[in-house]
Amino acid sequence: MREIKNQARIIGALLMRELITRYGREGLGFLWLVLEPLIFCLGVMGMWTLIKPEYEHGVRIAPFIMTGYMGLLLFRHMVSASMGAVQANIGLLHHRRVRPIHIYITRAILETTGGALAFMIVYVTLLILGVVQMPSDYLTLYSGFLLMAWVGMGFGITLASLAIRFEVLDRIVSVLMYLMIPLSGAFIMVDWVPYSYRDIYLLIPLPHTIEMMRAAVFGEFVPTHYNPYYPLYFGAVMNVIGLLVLSDAQKFIEVD
Repeated sequence: MREIKNQARIIGALLMRELITRYGREGLGFLWLVLEPLIFCLGVMGMWTLIKPEYEHGVRIAPFIMTGYMGLLLFRHMVSASMGAVQANIGLLHHRRVRPIHIYITRAILETTGGALAFMIVYVTLLILGVVQMPSDYLTLYSGFLLMAWVGMGFGITLASLAIRFEVLDRIVSVLMYLMIPLSGAFIMVDWVPYSYRDIYLLIPLPHTIEMMRAAVFGEFVPTHYNPYYPLYFGAVMNVIGLLVLSDAQKFIEVD
């Protein structure tokens, strides 16, 4: 119990430091943690609302984009925030108790918190405008969002740890993130995928999490397909792999 409190204090201190160094003390400061994903989501949602009809396949466009893009944005930010995180905070490793995993966890918490607050603001805005109803299942909504963060954290730690050894991976990851856009389920529902390809498509963990959020937002009248245990286990495997890769990569970190 004492060790858990010590770890929590380390991460708490790193959270405060990360907020100050990333967003500063002046101007909007840490509000950018929420404003950045919020602006991205509202921009994409506004663009799709202008070029698309109000309904597509019987689904209202605004909440469809909100649930899909906020999930995709969270995943991309989780991975992007991990890349180069240790190199950017190399001075912290002079402290005996600070380890690279603390840095990754700190950034994961920040990105998840900022994404969750931005999601809430967008949802409340659409609720006031009468575009969406209250979620039919809060647990499914929260679980879908947190599972996306869990999978994103696993990918982030794994790819960032590999990048410590292989610098070229920094450039490859940005390409991979673009490839994830059509594969993530952000702009398509699983029910729209031809039946013969549906099981193959669901081997990707991201659509499961987004379908969970959409199931909670649209209710039982819109068909959704997901297995909550699949992204849970997939994320667990990715996080374990990430920790193993990080353990090996730590000897390549030059603290001096």
